[in-house]
Order: sequence, then C-alpha cells, then structure tokens
Amino acid sequence: MTEMAREAAAGFDSTGGVGGQPVLDRLVALLDLEKIEENIFRGVSPAHSPVRVFGGQVAGQALVAAGRTVPEERKVHSLHAYFIRGGDPSVPIVYEVDRIRDGRSFTTRRVVGIQHGKAIFSLSASFQKDEGGIEHSEGMPDVPDPESLPTLQERAEGYFLGHHDRPRPIDLRYVNDPPWVTRESGERPARNQVWMRADGKLPDQQLLHVCVLTYASDMTLLDSVLARHGVYWDLDKVIGASLDHALWFHRPFRADEWFLYDSASPTASGARGLATGRFFAADGTHIATVVQEGLLRVV
Repeated sequence: MTEMAREAAAGFDSTGGVGGQPVLDRLVALLDLEKIEENIFRGVSPAHSPVRVFGGQVAGQALVAAGRTVPEERKVHSLHAYFIRGGDPSVPIVYEVDRIRDGRSFTTRRVVGIQHGKAIFSLSASFQKDEGGIEHSEGMPDVPDPESLPTLQERAEGYFLGHHDRPRPIDLRYVNDPPWVTRESGERPARNQVWMRADGKLPDQQLLHVCVLTYASDMTLLDSVLARHGVYWDLDKVIGASLDHALWFHRPFRADEWFLYDSASPTASGARGLATGRFFAADGTHIATVVQEGLLRVV
C-alpha cells in the first residue's frame, strides 16, 4: 500500500458532507492502486466507511486498474459493471485485470474485484484511440448557475440525514428540491438535477478525471427513483444497493469543473428501480451518459 493510500484509508469517509482539497486528495490517493503483480492491483477503503464499500469507489478503482494496462493515448469510452456482493471496507480489494483484446483501434479489459476469495464486482471497459467522425448531441437543460445555489450542507440543515455531515470529496448543488424536501412537500419530481464537481484541484491526468466522475455517478442516481414515490434513504425504511452500472464517455472533460447531473427513472418494478442520467459540462457539452439498476426494498 502506498503511503498516500494508507493515509487516505485512515482518514477519509466517502459518503458525507464537508469537503475541500484535503478530502479530495484522499480520494485521489484511494484511486492510486498498489500494483502487486502484473495485471493485479490492490485498493483500500476509508477507515470510517459504512457497512458496505461505496459502489462508486469500487467502480472507480476497477477502472483505474483497467486503465493502467492500456496505452495512455487510448481513452475509455464505455464501462459496464455488476455489483455482485457487498464489499467489506475493513479489508483491501484485489483487482485482477484480464487483457481481453488489443486491437488496432479498440482495447478491451475485464476486471474482477475480489475479497475473501470471492468476486464482489466485475467490470468490462473499452478504450479507443482518438478518431474523428460525425457529431451531434442534445442540449443541456436550462438550469441556474451552480454558484447561485445552496450548498449540500445548507440544503440538509434541519433534517436528520446521517450521511450528509461527513467529509465528501464532491461538491453537490441541487438544482431542484432534494428528495428529502419533496418527500415532505408532496411533490413527485420526474427528474433529479444536481451540479457536481470535485471539491478542489485534480492533477492533469485524464483517466483520473474519468474515474472521479465514475465515483460521483453513483452518488445521487437512485434518488431519482425514490423521489417518484416520496421516500428517502435516511427518513424511511429503505434497503437499497446498486446492482449494475453502465457509463459512456462522449467527450473530454475535467471533473474539477462544474458539470450537471440530470437523471430520471423511467420504471421501477420487482424491488428494482432503473435510473438514467446525462452529464453536461458547464458550457452545455454532453460529456457522459449513465444507466443503473438498483435494488430498492421499501419496508
């Protein structure tokens, strides 16, 4: 384990509210995996994690592992992942990379995260060399500037939300009322819109920016499912977990600059909810798209 990763494991909680550069630096350290053998890497979790490892952390670390076996000039354009078992935050996660294919334009990698001798997570990622081609995209929704919106701490004031008062490396600003507010007001919004950015400055490493966005993509996505039914994690008896996660990266971006996360839930059934999301840079550029299905039991 690197010294930075050791410090990060000792002092960083991935799920909470106050942030800043020191907290972001600990996230960067958590994503700095230790190489223990060719195609085998090891990652740690924060010492004060919840019962299960945060899904965005596992996905981000697995993508780091895949990226470190790919030439730097090839950029990840998509990933597809399954959360197989809840991760144990008290022990490291070993990531085994399978070099599926190295083609002339595309590179494919498969990664399995392992704890206690069992797979807890699997990821397939595809990388591509830069190429020109046709281009189009839908426009960004018309939303207020992020700096004009209340902070997450201000939005959560007066509510008993246990996971919003601990260090958070991502700055979040809700565009519409958060789900814990709409739960009380009776509004059942069809969309959940949040401005996000890494809460500090990131190194100029494109893969790292992609991994930080991957980490952030698991933070509010399933809220768009719960908001449709007027329930919320900390205020109701909700049992939930990410089941699978898919991301497509369309254009370059910086994760330490504001991006809009616009998400919605087209359907929920069988104790599962489906959520889709689009990421836009502040200038309106469509930078990424995400789809996730989650286990959601309201008891």
